Order: sequence, then C-alpha cells, then structure tokens
Amino acid sequence: MSKALLVLSDGIVFEGEGFGSEGETIAEVVFNTSMTGYQEILTDSSYKGQIVTMTYPQIGNYGINGEDIESQGGIKAEGFIVKEVCEFPSNWRSQTSLVEYMKKSNIVGIQGIDTRALTRHLRNHGAQMGIISTADSKPESLLEKVRKHPGISAFDFVKEVTTKKIYKWEEGCWKWQPAAAGVESSKLKIKNFKDSESATQLSTSNSQLLTKKVIVYDFGIKFNILRNLVDAGFDVTVVPAQTPAEKVLEINPDGIVLSNGPGDPQIVTYAIESTKKLMGKKPIFGICLGHQILGLAMGGRTYKLKFGHHGGNHPVKDLSTGRVEITSQNHNYCVDINSLKGQVRLTHKNLFDSSEEGMQHVELPIFSVQHHPEAGPGPNDSAHLFKRFSE
Repeated sequence: MSKALLVLSDGIVFEGEGFGSEGETIAEVVFNTSMTGYQEILTDSSYKGQIVTMTYPQIGNYGINGEDIESQGGIKAEGFIVKEVCEFPSNWRSQTSLVEYMKKSNIVGIQGIDTRALTRHLRNHGAQMGIISTADSKPESLLEKVRKHPGISAFDFVKEVTTKKIYKWEEGCWKWQPAAAGVESSKLKIKNFKDSESATQLSTSNSQLLTKKVIVYDFGIKFNILRNLVDAGFDVTVVPAQTPAEKVLEINPDGIVLSNGPGDPQIVTYAIESTKKLMGKKPIFGICLGHQILGLAMGGRTYKLKFGHHGGNHPVKDLSTGRVEITSQNHNYCVDINSLKGQVRLTHKNLFDSSEEGMQHVELPIFSVQHHPEAGPGPNDSAHLFKRFSE
C-alpha cells in the first residue's frame, strides 16, 4: 500500500496508508459511530459529498456482498477513513473484499491513522472539508487545494444521485429463515452486484398483497426504505427528485414519501416548491432530508449541526408514548421547530443533544422524522413508522 495523507481545512495533517483506489478526493469529513454496516454506509446516497471516518477500529472483516448495497450505482461516499482495513474477509455472504470493492468503484481510502484523535478533533472543532491523497505528498499543496474548495453547500448533490426515470419497486425486507426451513446457508443464493446496484430488476412474491399506492420522491433513496414500504402493504413507485407536483397528483397515489438524501436542504428549491403544492392534497411522510424539505416548505428554517449525527446508536424519545428508541442517523442539518410558528408539534427528541427528531402537522396528514426508521444498518426500533403511515 502506498503512503497517503489526510489534510483538513484547518491545517491538521494525518499520515497513513492508502487503500482502495489511488488518487485524491476532496469532501467534507465526518465520523460514523456504527460498529458494523460499513457497506450500507458507503452506499448510502446521503454521504454524497462526504468522506466518512469509522470510529470502530477494524473495518472490512466480513467483506462485501451484493445484497447490502443501499443505492443505485454502489458507493456514494467520496472517501473512507479507518484505523485498520481487513484485506482478507471471512463470511459466508462475502463476495469480494472492501479493498477490492473500493478499487472497482474508484474510491480513495486511508488507514493507519489515529481515528480517535481525528474524531475528537471533528467533535471539538466541527465537521470540515478535507482531502485524502496518495498522489501528492506535500501537505502545503494539499491544504491549498482543500481551502480553494467552495464547500458542500455550493453543490446540489440530489441531482447527481436521484433516479433518472420512474420505476416500480416490489422487493420486501430480507427474512432470515434457513434454520426453520431446513436450508443450508451455503446453498442460499446471494444477489449479485449487477442486480443489487440496479433498482429496476427487483421483484417479490408478495406483490399481490400491496393494496395502497405510494409515490416516493428519490432525493437519494435507500433501498431499505422501499423494502419497508412494501412490507407495510404499499404498491411503490419511485420518481425523480425534480418531478412536478402536478404529475404526481395525476397518478393519484394514496400517499407520498419524501426520501433521505445528501447535502444542504436549502439547495433543493425545486423539491421545496413541489412539496408546497402537495401539502394538503395527499398524506406525506418525510425521512431525513425529506423531513428538512417539509420544514422549509412550511416556511421554517434549517440549521447545520456542528458535526452532524452519523451512527446506529442514537437514542430518540417518542414524546407521545414516552418510549425511547435506538435509531440509525445520518444528517448534518436540522429543522428549527420554533420557526414553524405552531404549524407542527414536536413528536421526537434526540437524547444526546436534545435536537428535534420528528414533527406532526397539527391539521394536515403530514409527519416526518429526522432519523432513519428503515435502519440498514442499525436497529429496527422505529420501523413501526412505516405501518403508521399506511394506516
């Protein structure tokens, strides 16, 4: 492995070894506290424009498979930072190593640095732009490059990750049943990468049970959101992010889902305008970026968190039941509930920093959450929200 440097915009330099592809990548550096799920994290479109640091020390030990990809086209993160990468994975589902998958995807990574020190620095000073390079060994020139970068708020990443055409989704959540069914795990068929990275070839034997039509706006949709909607009884149609509200209303769905996605929500003005036209016409469920878009469509404000919420262990309190749910999260922005002037009531609260995590419109059939009820990776404590939407 070649020498690699990580240089942050405030001048901090980390030296390590490169893995994956050779070259350079500039993006916002964030950290994720999940112990597992690196494949789902890398392929989550919400990480477009970001370099992900894993706080867990060894990453890659169970390899990569074709079933745990979360978006069309595979990896969306711009780079990957780990303490130690495992080059020789061991798992019955593994089809290739993390290193080989990143090479194939042209993603630059760095290992061998003190990820604890990096995480503390980001926690204390905030998420910031950074550059990983295996091509340039001069910190001064790398610092100059990263400081010339305009930052993630200058880009509309949603247009880069959204689907280009309307498609149907029919696959439900994966159910583990070999032991009960008497099937040996070695004989189970694992979906290949070509099928997993394309959202147009999937099917399920449960399609006859789908009774309600839902339109899902793809701002960077995770496949597991679509699977959970199918399990909740929805006939799912996915549309591009710039689909006009009028076209959606012509389809006449029973409900509308605004998906997760990357970047600053204030950039996607077309989505905000479409949402304004849909409010009051159909029930709406927003997730992550979709939640933020709803807040802006109601005339509210969003603000950027110091270092964001990225991980699978965030406790969130459901204020209506008092129940605490451990959630999967991946966002840098939040809705300022107070800016909505009584239009909504707060439904969920983050117990780490008391930030808002969910809202319900006081008059219209609209609700949304900042966290990820579909998990993938992470706990399923909030998966009941999909059933709530169907009811």
